[in-house]
Amino acid sequence: MFARVDLTILRLAAPPRGGLPSLRHLLIWRVGQRGWSSPLQLGEDEEMDAETPRDLGENEMLGSARCPGDGWIDLMEADSREVPAFLKTEHYEYLGSDPISTERYWHPDFATAENAKLWPYVWQFAAREEELPEPGDYVVFENAGRSYLLVRQEDGAVRAFHNVCLHRGRKLRTESGWASEFTCPFHGFSWKPNGELSNIPCRWDFQHLEDDKMKLPEASVGRWGGYIFVREADEGPALEEYLHPIPTHFKRWKHEECVTTAWVAKVVPANWKATMEAFMESYHAYVTHPQLMPFHGDANASYHVWGDHVNASWSLFGVISPHLDPTNKSQQWIVDEFERYNGRTADNFDASAQVHVEVPEGLTARRAVGEVARLSYAKLYDQDFSDVSDSELMDALVYNVFPNFSLWGGFTPSIIYHWKPGPDPDHCIMEVRILTRMRPDQPMPRCVPRKFLGLDEKWTDAPELGVLGDVFEQDNGNLPYVQQGLKASVTGQIQLGNYQEIRVRHFENTIDKYLNR
Repeated sequence: MFARVDLTILRLAAPPRGGLPSLRHLLIWRVGQRGWSSPLQLGEDEEMDAETPRDLGENEMLGSARCPGDGWIDLMEADSREVPAFLKTEHYEYLGSDPISTERYWHPDFATAENAKLWPYVWQFAAREEELPEPGDYVVFENAGRSYLLVRQEDGAVRAFHNVCLHRGRKLRTESGWASEFTCPFHGFSWKPNGELSNIPCRWDFQHLEDDKMKLPEASVGRWGGYIFVREADEGPALEEYLHPIPTHFKRWKHEECVTTAWVAKVVPANWKATMEAFMESYHAYVTHPQLMPFHGDANASYHVWGDHVNASWSLFGVISPHLDPTNKSQQWIVDEFERYNGRTADNFDASAQVHVEVPEGLTARRAVGEVARLSYAKLYDQDFSDVSDSELMDALVYNVFPNFSLWGGFTPSIIYHWKPGPDPDHCIMEVRILTRMRPDQPMPRCVPRKFLGLDEKWTDAPELGVLGDVFEQDNGNLPYVQQGLKASVTGQIQLGNYQEIRVRHFENTIDKYLNR
């Protein structure tokens, strides 16, 4: 268990441009409280020496360190357009530095506890609206031992029923589709799309059953931004409260106007948490994804947590990594590498959107890509992007919703991640969707079918992912050995960075809160 520590630490009023700032510019933040205290009272001659920092106690500085040089907010201030205020606001919180037990990633008892105390009580992403556009359309959603039927009603609502026949327990459906009734293939008991009992064959033998008590059990449904969520327990926060601040941040990005144009799932030989956490920080990119370093400001990434259920990492594109020596690296070289290996721009999924960027003299790679993106996306989507910031056109604005859902913000094609436990703690299913913005004059098409890749297949076997398949395959090269190492560990612990891996700690803290309720 990792309780929030009531500890006085130092937090920067703004990220430093290099080294450590004057101590007068630091404010005290008490972890566990929700506000700033008064500024430190210092004499005029009390300065923080960057090379020999003042002795403030071992824990007081934890979480305050940042990569030297320009930080996220510096780059936001330098954007060619006005950046939304929330992208210039830090929501980091130091949550402790204790190690985390490895058993949570492989022990069957921990998975059993998750099934009992976690999954029934959280909002789970279950489907997109375009998967069931018409009355009678339904989606089979399964996770952690539960199976649901999400059914579009005549009035446009979506209801979620437990996908189990109340006679002898057979699943009513095993695949998504359309139905006027849900008839059990075993003995023929049937239910209407609204969950009411429709028919019992040989009804004379079931006189003890009452229709009102034979309705399909129902789960709660929440809908936002084109996403449909399910929660088994009828308790807890409403969906938009649970998602805070995502509905506010995504109001300008309008995922309800997007559609799933690629959808790939794969069996991964690692625990769902270990797999998900590989996508929660940019810290691994320098070693795992070296081809991204010419245009990915990995160590400049900004990390944020809100409440118990949402965290985010905002990672820069169009700038060279702080890990690389920029000597003799031109702005055009940054753009050329971006065009080769960036997997999120529209041309990765649509060859007709291919555009080459030439960097004019005196312009940065980031600004040049932004200017071209505004023009090309305006033509592609028939929308005005003239006031959209560079950040919203290229950066990785990655949000996670507890426990197992991630969505990218911005105006470029969005990546959606979804992780579900496998049949044992050593396996999971990872799903990747690509959401593409629709033109205003286009009708919303149905969702593309999901492609399923088995254990021995590669992400690169899904050409619809473009170069993203190569990136995911690099991640997949680590994960089996992460799982094996977690089980083999003699210390039984993993250690986390205080800043770059705060999302991992935040996520694991929230798991503990649910399991210890």
